[in-house]
Amino acid sequence: MRIRTRTFAACAAVLTLSLFGAACSSNGSEGDASAPTTTAAAEETTTTEAPQTLTILVSNDDGVGAPGIDALVNALSELPDTEVIVSAPAENQSGSGSKFTPGELTTAEATTASGYPATAVTGFPADSVNWALDGGVSETPQLVVTGVNSGQNLGAIGDQLSGTVGAARAAAARGIPALATSMGLSDDADYDLAATYVVAWVEANRAALLDGSMAGDVVVIRSMNIPHCVTGEIRGEVEVTMSTASDGALTDQNCESTIEAPADDITAFNNGFVTLSDLTLTAAPAA
Repeated sequence: MRIRTRTFAACAAVLTLSLFGAACSSNGSEGDASAPTTTAAAEETTTTEAPQTLTILVSNDDGVGAPGIDALVNALSELPDTEVIVSAPAENQSGSGSKFTPGELTTAEATTASGYPATAVTGFPADSVNWALDGGVSETPQLVVTGVNSGQNLGAIGDQLSGTVGAARAAAARGIPALATSMGLSDDADYDLAATYVVAWVEANRAALLDGSMAGDVVVIRSMNIPHCVTGEIRGEVEVTMSTASDGALTDQNCESTIEAPADDITAFNNGFVTLSDLTLTAAPAA
């Protein structure tokens, strides 16, 4: 919106009538102190731009009714100037990796556990993302977030078997940045806590998501794993490489550990750190 204000000052014409001159006044008399002065026209322009809306597509592999996706959607939808769209498998599809269904997909209107509107897709996690990006939703998202998964997705297990990761890869294959999110396996996992780390990542990268610098040919695709601490507290967040091994990928986390500078995602996670690792567009071949 542009608001313009103009101020103009009137100037009285001065006519030289005699050797001494005559002053411009309201009644034409000489020396009137009330005569107006001349000022230049001034212009002020103020521009206010509406904030950009960040559109996020959320999916998972645990199914549209799972508690992890519900906590994630609720947290993301509280961000200002953010639109959250949900497309997720109708049923649990854990361990399906990047599998997809050829041909037409069956969908139905649904909600998350707390009632957020969603689309339930009969198929794999990658199907849910592909359906949305193939025209199932009206607006192309600037980010796809998958999860929060029930159970960590670390090392070769997460890379090759995780449907949470598979759904993120489906987005990245279309040039859309993606974040796969998972939490340590537990019957009382705190998905609300996990969602705070996801929200922090989105906030930190919002500008880059909006300007498109995380998309395109060199698309950003990452995996975040949040420990479930039975004792102690999460020790912080670290960026680490994804292990090519699977040993230790499904063990309990020791949040009272004092180990520093972990070498990979399995070591960092098992010693109480939130891990953030780069993913490739395709899974590494099994060893």
